[in-house]
Amino acid sequence: MGYVEAEGDLLQMRFSAIGHGCNIGGSMSGGIARTVQLRYPEMHTAYVDRCARGEFALGDLLVWDTGDVVFYNLATQVAPGREARLSAVCDTVRAALADAESRWIDRLGIPRLGTGRGGLEWCDVRKALQEISGASPVELVVVCLPPSKGALALAG
Repeated sequence: MGYVEAEGDLLQMRFSAIGHGCNIGGSMSGGIARTVQLRYPEMHTAYVDRCARGEFALGDLLVWDTGDVVFYNLATQVAPGREARLSAVCDTVRAALADAESRWIDRLGIPRLGTGRGGLEWCDVRKALQEISGASPVELVVVCLPPSKGALALAG
């Protein structure tokens, strides 16, 4: 359907599906993942268990339906820090878009996956996401915090 960029708080916007980057080591210690962990402890437990069993590889996704929002835990990196892989971002977003399509979800909100703490360059990720979204009927909405809030989120 297309690719859109928006500014705001991803978790406060009205999406029926939200994706966020995760590592495959079982740690949700920063960024949006940390907030999701605190709001949905059962999802966090399922994620940690899957990682501990070695069943969450780069490019995978863990789907968690809260009844109001479908969360896509996207396996974008090996470990916390500058460990994101562009190929993993591409694979996991493709999988999330396919799952969203099967659920008749028309929009998927995600942050700038793999950038910032993940270490990837936004221009590379943007180009890949634009290409991926062109092949899906689900609109991919990339949300970033306003500059002042983004600096606060990374500092905290």
